[in-house]
Amino acid sequence: MRAKPILFALLSLSLSVSACVAPPASPPPPVERTPAPAPPPRPAPLAADWRDWARTPGDWRYNATPTDTIATYGAATGKPALSMTCNRAARQVTLTTAGTTATAMTIRTTSVTRALPGRVIANTGVWAPIVLQATLPATDPLLDAMAFSRGRFVVEQAGSPPVVLPAWAEVGRVIQDCRP
Repeated sequence: MRAKPILFALLSLSLSVSACVAPPASPPPPVERTPAPAPPPRPAPLAADWRDWARTPGDWRYNATPTDTIATYGAATGKPALSMTCNRAARQVTLTTAGTTATAMTIRTTSVTRALPGRVIANTGVWAPIVLQATLPATDPLLDAMAFSRGRFVVEQAGSPPVVLPAWAEVGRVIQDCRP
């Protein structure tokens, strides 16, 4: 009969030990987390065919002086997207766009795609801080391809989104002004 008192003693000892266990700690206060800022919106992915790309916002504007003519494309305020300048004396057309560190621009038309070497120039005017310029003789067939491209042509340079331009009359007018 002694087994019962030992059993009873062990049972009461285990109950008293379990009663001595500290109550569980209260959960830590919730950490206030500031939500991460939303990432900037990504530009819409470009379609596989450049002819389906959205046109760059803006309009062509034409201006003539005694020495040259210029067609500029872009919004009424802000940096132009592209300008085409005819130097009548030299019979050359210069394409100017806001620059990056790229030293070439690619022109895509419905009939021709060609890379043009350009030169990066520091600029403090409306094009600040730099521009990329490519100069072509007025008789270059690429200029005709730009004027007669079906609805649009594209100017691309590394490090910048493509500039999708309508092939409106101002393009052809600047080219014709440069030809004899």
